[in-house]
Amino acid sequence: MEIAIKLSQFLLSLSLLIILHELGHFIPAKLFKTRVEKFYLFFDIKYSLFKKKIGETVYGIGWLPLGGYVKISGMIDESMDTEQMNQEPQPWEFRSKPAWQRLIIMLGGVTVNFILAFLIYIGMTYAYGEMFLTNDQVKDGIWVTNPVLEKAGIHTGDRIVAIDGEKVNRFEASIGAKIMMGKEVVVNRNGAEQTVNLPHNLIGQFVDAEKKVLVALRVPFVVGGFAKGSPNEKTFKQKDIITSINGQPIKYIDEVLAFTENNKGKTFPATVLRDNKQTNVTMYINAKGKLGIEIGSMTDKNLEQLGIYKFSRKTYSFAESIPVGLQKGKDELVGYGKQLKKIFTPSTGAYKGVGGFFAIFNIFPDQWSWEAFWGITAILSIMLGVMNLLPIPALDGGHVMFLLYEMITRRKPSDKFMEQAQMVGFFLLIGLLLFANGNDLYKAVLGK
Repeated sequence: MEIAIKLSQFLLSLSLLIILHELGHFIPAKLFKTRVEKFYLFFDIKYSLFKKKIGETVYGIGWLPLGGYVKISGMIDESMDTEQMNQEPQPWEFRSKPAWQRLIIMLGGVTVNFILAFLIYIGMTYAYGEMFLTNDQVKDGIWVTNPVLEKAGIHTGDRIVAIDGEKVNRFEASIGAKIMMGKEVVVNRNGAEQTVNLPHNLIGQFVDAEKKVLVALRVPFVVGGFAKGSPNEKTFKQKDIITSINGQPIKYIDEVLAFTENNKGKTFPATVLRDNKQTNVTMYINAKGKLGIEIGSMTDKNLEQLGIYKFSRKTYSFAESIPVGLQKGKDELVGYGKQLKKIFTPSTGAYKGVGGFFAIFNIFPDQWSWEAFWGITAILSIMLGVMNLLPIPALDGGHVMFLLYEMITRRKPSDKFMEQAQMVGFFLLIGLLLFANGNDLYKAVLGK
């Protein structure tokens, strides 16, 4: 059932993004009286799941969900329809239109992607508001969950003060990504500020590591379930919260994990909070330093009730949500630009983290959440827009590059040159797809 929910969200998001992107090309093409022969969701190699001709355009759904397209008359695209290009240009064809009109048609898709992302962030700000944790609430610092960051010099209990000179005012889920993209982090450790210079290849190290979370909020150890044959199943109950071990007060998960790692194969008295009462239990640690207990989750409300954190909540009117949503969109756009820069710098090792369709599929939660769905769709829309702007023939950015050349030099590249450039771009795209999805397969095989 979980897979079906993830797949439904993935396909819905992908379909929405593809249709709106292609509409961005379709609408200006129609406005400039350019014939559009096909408008397809997904690729229709050999056959279509559905197709219907309305006017001069065939609308359809292909069977291969790797994208979509509009086929515009008189344009050299991935269809490589050279027969049409060998005929005399017709007034309704793309190649017959002024360069400025062709430029608008080609920029239409990415323009819609960026507009969509910003609209989603505005809508989410208005509909959901914001719930956040101010940095001064993280009194006991962060939980460093990955040894890669520990090795880099940031430790559990550190409070993040600034990243690359920008003060951190809130603890957010994205703080791990900001640290990974950063060069310098200022932390407060035991009341004194220290500057940690991060390694250039931190992202590459993170990709190679087994654990896929860098930092997390420090929260109590809640019993969520038990491994098969766990001796603690007889003494602990689900939803128990460990509050002390061997008389030593315990507040966070990381403290429990550190204690069990240092006391393998031993037994200790412990105290848990059960039904709002302190209850004494016996805790068994196996030879591997494990309890055989699945860690449960806590809601923000639970954390507030326990007095560990106090979350801030803010709602916005529609007018107020516009600048806030625009700022969120801008931050995501700038952040993705920084990621691309890292990816195209081989020494960072960031290219190892490039994922394909399976990686995108895995971003979606296994429980339906409209808030999560729209947030992921907004990010994917930005990614689609930026990637399509890359100056690679066969992408929108490649066409834009040649159109700008034509407008500046007043010399139009020959159809033969465009055909060859399109072919080169096509093979580059195939290579990128193979690399990204090959990365997915490699990680799946190795269990990373």
